[in-house]
Amino acid sequence: MTERFEGVVVRATGSWYEVLHDGVRSQCRIRGRLRLRGVRSTNPVVVGDRVVCETDAAGDRAIVDIAPRRNYVIRRASNLSKESHIIAANVDRALLMATLRAPETPTEFVDRFLVTCEAYKVPVTILLSKCDLQDAEAVAEFRRIYEDAGYEVLEVSAVDGTGVDRVRELLAGGTTLLSGNSGVGKSTLVRAIDPSLDIRTGEISESHGKGRHTTTFSTMYPLAGGGAVIDTPGIKGFGLIDIEGDELWHYFPEMMRAASGCRFYNCTHTHEPGCAVVGAVREGTIAPARYESYLKMLDEDDKYRK
Repeated sequence: MTERFEGVVVRATGSWYEVLHDGVRSQCRIRGRLRLRGVRSTNPVVVGDRVVCETDAAGDRAIVDIAPRRNYVIRRASNLSKESHIIAANVDRALLMATLRAPETPTEFVDRFLVTCEAYKVPVTILLSKCDLQDAEAVAEFRRIYEDAGYEVLEVSAVDGTGVDRVRELLAGGTTLLSGNSGVGKSTLVRAIDPSLDIRTGEISESHGKGRHTTTFSTMYPLAGGGAVIDTPGIKGFGLIDIEGDELWHYFPEMMRAASGCRFYNCTHTHEPGCAVVGAVREGTIAPARYESYLKMLDEDDKYRK
């Protein structure tokens, strides 16, 4: 006799999915037909999904249905222009970890991640990691750019405890996605927040100054103080998907605030006369680096939107 149960996906390996239900963790596969529902994503089931599972007479368990997602964080799949990769679903907040050195997180990566979170209505806080190793002037400039844009920027260090209590407050009671490039210290920070969690950490490659992957699969960890954190493998690139060029500026909060002053209602904020956004860039109220990211996204991602 087939038995059904509902639960939440807490670990995804690509072949097997760990589903938490009634305090029990079950290893499940995906029913073949579930993969054929016209999903362009390379991973139709992700950590954070609420799913329906069945156990057959032989004791094998399979995910047979996925509940509608209230949100998710998505990026273009590597080297696959028509497919996407969903990082996590049903999250209350995202924490983006970035470093200015050892290794350096490209601002373009930061901006693309923020745009995606804005598009899918996921509140995001930027964690400037390894603050004990960063240049003070560079940190001040980074904070100015992103705080002026409207984001909370926290300096954190798992070494001396800077910012750890504040991050613990952000994590309490909700489901939080923790993401960033390899080597920025995600797993180390999670261990500092909750030492009982068994999360592997790694070193930075001295020859390349880049992080080594320590988290192999996305995993949701329950926290001792309540809530859960989704630790993800390090992400190298963050291509946008399903965001049209004429709506891109909606996901830059500082551009949204300035755009009401534009002469034309359909202003693209690139060349039009009387553009309040371009004026704000010239006046310095919108950071040139953020505007340059916007222009680059318009240019580079256009081919993926066709």
